[in-house]
Amino acid sequence: MADDMGSTVPRRQLGRALRELRSEAQMTLDGAADALHCSRQKVWRIESGLGPIRPLDVRALCDLYGATPTLTQALIAVAHETKAKGWWHSYLDAIPEWFELYVGLESAASSIRRFDEALIAGMLQSPEYAHAVYQRRRTMTDDERERLVEVRQQRQAILHRRLPRAPKLEVILSEGALLRTVGSPATMAGQLRHLLEIRELPHVSIRVLPHSVGLHFGAVAGSFVMLDFPIRNRVEPEPSVVYKESLTGALYLDRKEELAIYEEVWASLDDLALDEAQSENLVNKIIMEVHHG
Repeated sequence: MADDMGSTVPRRQLGRALRELRSEAQMTLDGAADALHCSRQKVWRIESGLGPIRPLDVRALCDLYGATPTLTQALIAVAHETKAKGWWHSYLDAIPEWFELYVGLESAASSIRRFDEALIAGMLQSPEYAHAVYQRRRTMTDDERERLVEVRQQRQAILHRRLPRAPKLEVILSEGALLRTVGSPATMAGQLRHLLEIRELPHVSIRVLPHSVGLHFGAVAGSFVMLDFPIRNRVEPEPSVVYKESLTGALYLDRKEELAIYEEVWASLDDLALDEAQSENLVNKIIMEVHHG
């Protein structure tokens, strides 16, 4: 499981370092692409950490930007790390590229905080609930649905791993996500019981934001995930990331001012959410209502 950290963090670290070097050299993406006789898209992909990066390209970019020999060698060493494969590389036929980056970050995170407004999060879904979510996608084949459900089950495995240590997971779920029937009432009751089982893990907290709080900061922000990363090999940790997903893509926010706003949103949700015991009681109450509804 240790290999499941994959290459996502080194790819992002390398991309950031090369973007800073380009900025210091006062070069545009187009200028760098022209000098290397490649597309602007290729340079952008390298800087965004999308995919493995060839040591040859790193050397060429470092030469172009006037990096010191020591820094060039250090970055070439990081480039070799970008070829490592995590478990999700077996599913690249099933998941879009923008989501592959998220799954890698999720596997590398030491702490995951998420607010879910409309649906129960993928990494907390029962197989039956996940199937019901994907039933709405009429253009999908049964095989494609099955692969996507498998990805969700694999993502849950990080909550049970020993090495590296499982991330701390804090979830705040809108009451609406618990009340929205996905699939049959039996599927929904099974999903809610599944939530109660997962919250028994010592590093997992699942709390409910009740309707009674009225308008809140999260209603404006929408669903989001905050990822924090461990310090590895005495290197600066990967900067925290806020992830926001849509049907066709995702935002990865990591500027200090963006993170500060989402920390404020999280603090507000944390204050308003029911505590662990109250949340458990509410989930159990909803399970009873689903059964007798």
